[in-house]
Amino acid sequence: MSVDQRLRARYRRVLSYFARLFVRLWFFDAVLPRIGLGRLASRGREKRLRKAAADYHDLAADLGGLLIKVGQFMSTRLDVLPANITDELAGLQDEAPAVPLDSIRERCETELGIPLEQAFEWFDPQPLAAASLGQVHRARLTRAEGLDVGYREVVVKVQRPGIEQVIDVDLSVLRRVAGWLSHYRPIAQRTDAPGLVEEFARSTGEEIDYLHEAANAEQFTCDFASDPTIAAPTVVWERSTRRVLTLSDVSAIKISDASALTARGIDPKEVAAAVAQCYISQVFDNGFFHADPHPGNLFVTPVPRSVHAEIGRPWRLTFIDFGMMGQVPDNLRGVLKEVVIAVGLRDSHRLLRCMEELGMLLPSADLALIERAVSQLFDRFGGMSLADMRSIDPKEFVQFGQQFRELMGTLPFQLPQNLLLLIRASSLMNGLCTALDPDFNLWDFVEPYAHELVISESGSPTRLVLDEAGSLLSTTLGLPRRAERVLTMIERGQFSAQVPAVLTQLRRIERAMTRIIAAVLFAGLLIGGILLRTDQPLWGLVLIGASLLPLGRALLGGIGHMPGS
Repeated sequence: MSVDQRLRARYRRVLSYFARLFVRLWFFDAVLPRIGLGRLASRGREKRLRKAAADYHDLAADLGGLLIKVGQFMSTRLDVLPANITDELAGLQDEAPAVPLDSIRERCETELGIPLEQAFEWFDPQPLAAASLGQVHRARLTRAEGLDVGYREVVVKVQRPGIEQVIDVDLSVLRRVAGWLSHYRPIAQRTDAPGLVEEFARSTGEEIDYLHEAANAEQFTCDFASDPTIAAPTVVWERSTRRVLTLSDVSAIKISDASALTARGIDPKEVAAAVAQCYISQVFDNGFFHADPHPGNLFVTPVPRSVHAEIGRPWRLTFIDFGMMGQVPDNLRGVLKEVVIAVGLRDSHRLLRCMEELGMLLPSADLALIERAVSQLFDRFGGMSLADMRSIDPKEFVQFGQQFRELMGTLPFQLPQNLLLLIRASSLMNGLCTALDPDFNLWDFVEPYAHELVISESGSPTRLVLDEAGSLLSTTLGLPRRAERVLTMIERGQFSAQVPAVLTQLRRIERAMTRIIAAVLFAGLLIGGILLRTDQPLWGLVLIGASLLPLGRALLGGIGHMPGS
């Protein structure tokens, strides 16, 4: 079978899978409910979805190429797919049969423009790793080249021959399927399927451009140039092109090999802590982070005693594979810092504002319901590690799901594209650290950072009080709109509540309104006093002194009231 015939057969097979899936989806979710068989359709929904995910898993594992990347990409989309599908897709491993050495030799010589024996003194015929887009071989530079760069042992990443055509075929199928989904309302109103495919196409194009990966590696190295505890391979530019990438060989102890770490006197818990600290720095300080921190992409590199004294520990973290990197723009970084502060203060309202700024909420989202759910999560599970959560009675999670059944059923969330890689990286990093330290709790490392953020953002106690007064004033101005929304719900018969809970909330609102008014008065008197101090020092001091009265009411207004009283 010729190459063109194989590509056409691939196109038909992949398209056939998605066509069958779409027909089943339309039949069970659109046709049956319209003829009064919605209950029958919903009864077997979970089983059908899991079967569809398992079929895709088998298809991707058999054909490889971009399909594996699609499965891995979609396994992170909890906002788009149910958990039973993402769990099935998460098991996809990017493995593929090795390309014969003759094909690898031809690819290298075509790209580098010289025979393989001239480019490298030695080239291992057995690949170190083989994946769907490329494979890696160990090699040794010539003596002359080694003198120029300062080392000779390297790894050579070679793109699989013909992978560009395979990617084009897979993307053409995905674009066609996305067009179908854009006309299917239950999906179209929640997800921009064509936009999702184009974003995936863009990221894939960057991943198969090895010069782009080389530039990422150099930027990462530059970001941590002043931190001797973090390392990355260096690029041999003379032996690198868009399809061949040569890097210094930095192989060391695989980060998941706890026994090897312990044998070298390295505490796995310290390694987990170092990974967490490094990611906090990547995301919040550099705005540029490694988005694929699985165990194969991180090494723990022991260092000599002289270096140990210099860096403060006998090892350093070494990152490899910079094909998948994420960027955090300054505006997004600012909102993420607000998220950290909100979680640190257990402030559900502030967190909800951040979610709105990040574009995470669909227009249909019930903000009051989401805020109440987040508040209860903070109250019960805030600050817990995964180990702590494992000891919680599962009935508590079931009760939470029952209480917020409407929220869990509609899932009114969508994840902006610039958050996808961050969520993926956070999930992989957390799993990696938990494997090293079962008691690992990411919040233990974020909390000191959150404390510093609160101090740095406020600047001074006066600035903090003014900011909070402004926030309270904003809330006050928004109360009529929220009240109108509640009245509209009552008129439509959509308002339901438990009376004891409503009474408690009304009392809290009454006290909160009193404190809000006091806070606004305090802010007005304080600002007026500050402005008058220049021309009328006496009146300025009087107003500042008078502002203490409403301040006391604002700060202490809730004291003395028992919960529910």
